[in-house]
Amino acid sequence: MEIVLPDKSYQIIVKRHALDSVGEWIASLWKNKKIAIISDENVYPIYGKKLQQQLADYEVCHYAVPAGESSKSLDMATTLYEFLADHQFTRSDALIALGGGVVGDLAGFVASTYMRGIAFVQIPTSLLAQVDSSIGGKTAVNSSKAKNMIGTFAQPDGVLIDPETLNTLPELRVREGIAEIIKCGAISDVSLWKDLEKLTGIQDLLAHSEAIILKALQVKKTVVEEDEFDNGARLLLNFGHTIGHAIENTAGYGKISHGEAVAIGMVKISQTAEMNQQMPAGITKRISTMNQKYGLPINYQPWEAEKFYTAITHDKKARGDNLNIILLKDIGQAYIQKIKLTDIKDYLIEGK
Repeated sequence: MEIVLPDKSYQIIVKRHALDSVGEWIASLWKNKKIAIISDENVYPIYGKKLQQQLADYEVCHYAVPAGESSKSLDMATTLYEFLADHQFTRSDALIALGGGVVGDLAGFVASTYMRGIAFVQIPTSLLAQVDSSIGGKTAVNSSKAKNMIGTFAQPDGVLIDPETLNTLPELRVREGIAEIIKCGAISDVSLWKDLEKLTGIQDLLAHSEAIILKALQVKKTVVEEDEFDNGARLLLNFGHTIGHAIENTAGYGKISHGEAVAIGMVKISQTAEMNQQMPAGITKRISTMNQKYGLPINYQPWEAEKFYTAITHDKKARGDNLNIILLKDIGQAYIQKIKLTDIKDYLIEGK
C-alpha cells in the first residue's frame, strides 16, 4: 500500500514477521545515516535488541521513554532533543519510532521539529497505532488543556506493520485498537463492518488481523490523500473523537484508553443525533452492540457534562464559535455537520 501526496509518497508494509527483515527495509530507504530508535520501556525490551542487530551497518542509539500517555509531553520532547544533541544528530540523521501511538506521536513530533525536521519511519507495535496513528503524518504532544494540542503535520519515510507484534499486547490494548477499526467501518466501509459482525470476537479478529488492518488503513489512506491537512474529508476520521477526547482529558490521560473513549464517544454522539433524526433509527444500538461484542464500553461514569464541554472548547477541532461533528447517514456513510460550539451540550446529556 502506498500513500501518495503532492509533496511526498511512502510505502506502508503490512506483513507478518516483517520485523525479521527490517534491516533490508531501512537500507532501501536510508544510506549513511545515524539512527536513534525511540521506544518505550515496555516495547524496547521485546523488540529493541532484534532491531539494533539488524542495523549493524548504521551507528545506532536508543531512548526508551516511560510507557503511557504521560510521555506525550513537551517535557519529554525536550528530553529527546537533548538526547539527540548529546549524540550529535544533524539534519542528515533519522529516527525510528518503535512502539504504540504515544511513541509514534512523540517521536514523529520530535523528528519534525528537531533542527526543523529530520527523517523518520514508523514501526507501530500496537493495533491502535497500526490502523490509525502511524500513517497520515499527524504528530503531537498533549498539553494540560487538551489532547494533541501541540503538533505538526510531518509524513514518515515509510511505515512497517508486523501483525505478529499484537500477540504481545494485553487484551486492553487490542480492544482500544478495535475501536478505531469499528470507526473505520462505520464511516466508510460497509464490508469492513460486515467482517466485524461475522468474526466471533477478539481472538478471531487477531487471526485475521492482516486483512482487517489493510481494510482499516485503506479508509484512512483515502481521506488522507484527499485532505492531508485536515480541513475537509479527513475530519470524517474524528467520528467519536470530539466527546472521546473530552472524556480522556477530564479523566486524566491514561485513566481511560483512547480507544475506550472513542467507543463511548461514538455511542454518545449517535444517541442525540438519532433522537434529532440526524442519524437513522436504530444505528446507536448497532454501534453499541458492536462495541460490546469486542469488550468496549458504551458509557462512562461519572458523567460530567460541564467538564466535558469545557474540554471540548479547548479541542483543536473547534473552529471559532463553531464545531464540526461527524454523524452517519448509515453504516459506511459519514458526513460533517457544523454546529454552534454551545450546541455540543445537547450531545452531552446523559441517559438519552
